[in-house]
Amino acid sequence: MPAPKNIVGPTVRRLRNDAGLSQPMLAAKCGVLGWDLSREILAQIESRYRYVTDWELVVLARALNVAVETLIPTKYQKGRKVPAM
Repeated sequence: MPAPKNIVGPTVRRLRNDAGLSQPMLAAKCGVLGWDLSREILAQIESRYRYVTDWELVVLARALNVAVETLIPTKYQKGRKVPAM
C-alpha cells in the first residue's frame, strides 16, 4: 500500500457512519456548502488515497457538524509528533 495521503480519512468515515450518512449523502451536504464532492472522491479520502486541503477539511467538519479538531486523530493533536508521509 502506498503511503497514506491524509490522516483524517478514517475519522471522516467513522463520523459519517455514526451520523447515519451514506457517502452520497455526505457528498451532497458538502455540495450545499460549496464543495462539489463526488462519492468517489469521498471514498478516496476515507481510504487515505487522496490529499485533503485545509479548506476541504473545514467543509468536511461543517458537513459532519463537528469542530475541525475532531477530524484530527488524537495522537497528532496538541504538540504530538507530526506524521511522516
